[in-house]
Formats: sequence, C-alpha cells, structure tokens
Amino acid sequence: MGRSSYRALILIGDGLGDRPVAEFDGQTPLEAQPTPNLDALAAMGECGLMDPIGVGVPAGSDTAHFAMLGYDPHKYYTGRGPLEALGVGLEVQKGDIGFRCNFSTVKPGPKGRLIVTDRRAGRIKTRTDELARTINGVGPIDGIQFIFRESVEHRGALIMRGEGLNDGLTDADPHKEGQPVRPVRAKRPEARRAAAALNTWIAEVHKLLQHDPVNQERRKQRKRPANIVLPRGCGVAPHLPPFKEHTNASGGLVVEVGLIKGLGRFLRMNVLDAPGANGSYDTDHLSLARTALEALRKSQIVLCNLKAPDLAGHDGNAEKKRETVAKLDEMVGVLLGSLDLGKTVLVVTGDHSTPVSVKDHSGDPLPITIAGHGVRADDVREFGERPCAQGNLARIRGTDIMPILTNLIGVAEKFGA
Repeated sequence: MGRSSYRALILIGDGLGDRPVAEFDGQTPLEAQPTPNLDALAAMGECGLMDPIGVGVPAGSDTAHFAMLGYDPHKYYTGRGPLEALGVGLEVQKGDIGFRCNFSTVKPGPKGRLIVTDRRAGRIKTRTDELARTINGVGPIDGIQFIFRESVEHRGALIMRGEGLNDGLTDADPHKEGQPVRPVRAKRPEARRAAAALNTWIAEVHKLLQHDPVNQERRKQRKRPANIVLPRGCGVAPHLPPFKEHTNASGGLVVEVGLIKGLGRFLRMNVLDAPGANGSYDTDHLSLARTALEALRKSQIVLCNLKAPDLAGHDGNAEKKRETVAKLDEMVGVLLGSLDLGKTVLVVTGDHSTPVSVKDHSGDPLPITIAGHGVRADDVREFGERPCAQGNLARIRGTDIMPILTNLIGVAEKFGA
C-alpha cells in the first residue's frame, strides 16, 4: 500500500445519464427523482460533466471502466469476451479467445434462418446452470474445445481453446430483435477455422436447447425459451499492468456483473461480492454500499457499480429508471453516514448514458461530483445532468478521474524534477 492514509470511493450508476423525457416534463429521470443525498454531496463537492471515452462517443461498460480505472482503452482494450469469462470464474489461458454471450429466444424465419425475438430470453433468472450443463456437452469441434458458463440473468461467457486460434471474429448477436442470427464471419483469413467451428457450435447448442426440459417447462409457463446462445465481443486476454503498479494505490471492486469483476481480476484488484447484489432490478443496493465500505478498509481506491439504471434504460422504462435513481441516492445516504470525508474522497457518476428513448448506450455526457478530502467545492447544489454542467470541473474524460483521485489522496508521482 502507498504512503498515504487517505481513501477514495467511486460510486457508479451504470447507464445513469439520460435525455429529457416527455412524461417528466422534459426532465431526465435523474432530474425528476428527488435525490436529497446526491444533492447534499453535490453541494459539498466539485461538479461537472464526464465523457467516458470522448465527446459524443457511445461507451461500452468495458471501455468506460478501463478509462475510469486509469487505463486508456485505445491502448489496452482487446475485447470484452475474456473479461466476461474471467469474471464468471472461467480460467483464461494464453491463446484462448473469449466471448460474452446472451441466452436468447429465436424462432424459424425465411430461408431457414433463425429470427431473434428476444435477445434476453425474457430476462431468464433461474435454471441457467442446468442449461449450461447441456451446452457444455457440445464439442470439441475441429479440435477446438468450447467452455461455457452462465452469469447473472440472461448473461454468460464462452471460451474457445485450441491451437492456432485467431480472435478476428464478428458477432452472432444481431443486437436487435426481429433480425436473423448473424453467421459468424472471419475478419482475416487466419480466423476462418474458428469462425466455422463457432457457427457449428451455435447450431448444435440451438438444437439441444430447443428441446431441453428447462425450455419445455418455460413454454408451459408461457415464458420465452432460452433456446440459443449468441456470442459477441470476441477478444484475447489483454496485457494490463496491475492496478497498484499503474496508480501507486491498492484497488478494490464491488460490482454485480462478471465483466467488471473480470477486469478487476486481470488488474489484481481486491474483488468483493456483495450479498444479495445480483445485477437485477431487485438487487440489494444497500448491501453494495456496505460492502464498498468494507472494501475501503483494505484498499485505497474502490469502485462500486450499481447495474439497475442501465437495465431500465435498455428496457426503455422511464419510471423504472427513476426508481433506480432513488436506489443510488439511498446508497449515497449510507456512504455519507459512514465515511469521514476529511480523510476520504467520494465520487459519484455513471459509466455511460443509456437513455430510455434510445434503449442503448449513447454518447451523452454524465454528471459527476467529487467531494471530500482536498476538494474545492463549487456553487452547484443539485446532482443532475444540467445542474452539474455549471460546476468547476467543467467537462472531463473518464481517463481524468484516476489522476484527479491519486492527486487528492496523495499518491500521485510528480511529473518532472
């Protein structure tokens, strides 16, 4: 651990940013929801807007977290798949290629193609471990081993392992309902063998899942079957310097989804699981806050992520998103009741915007406030997209957050003599 006794906590509302919503009289869900704790934090802190990657650039959760943890994604990012795989507990070996996956629902379409009717299979929550056991009965194919593991809800991860694999593969997921499953294509000649094997694996998995007892039961219950697995985000394991080496501070993570857990494990951070925090709408958000406080006892810089706002944005549900903002505000209340801000820096922001009108990530900037030790407070008194734009931080990027924090907690190295 570095020479400083100060600490910093970054609280992320995943997909927090939004656009004006007509049903809220032109306010965003964040602006429409009363947030006494977030407003109190903004009033004691320095505020601004934050672009995770760059102005107008829609950020993935992976690249955004790379940036906020101090790693330029343009330099270090090699794909989301290996991070997802490591995050759900799969061993990622040299030469493996990894994918993030969705359990999805498909139906027969024209010319024998499969049409995606639900990319998340009704947000399936139970018995995915049983489906995973069925899936892992497929392979090897052309000497390539396939290793699958379920994650939270509809999510999963896949590893392809074999000699001479290349990660130049396109997604099978069309990213939209009503579209056919995409044949995986090789971006370069040396990836053709992997593409052919993966297409065969997807087809074989679909045949098995179509008649799996879990899906037969789901149909009886009028639920959508999880009858296919759609891989995307192919990549190889990145070469990342450990967080402590990169920042001169020990690091901790308290997050709900496998992706960021995987990144933390690559970075050799202390990754803690919060009891009852499951990455869904009914997550135990207060457990996340309490576990983040626990992580601060061992780590100088801790990042905690609440997934729920992003789910509401993707679902296009403005009222639900407003409810998730209330959860975030309650978390801040727990933190403010326990932290000594004379010795701690508390940051609240999002990793990207997921507007309910877009139902996907957008390039809109995020509100950010930084309060606590060493911070020069400004005149902002409310936390929201438009109020924070008036703050002294002005407009920063995700990669600016870690230098700001290491400076405030006293572990930054001087540049020059």
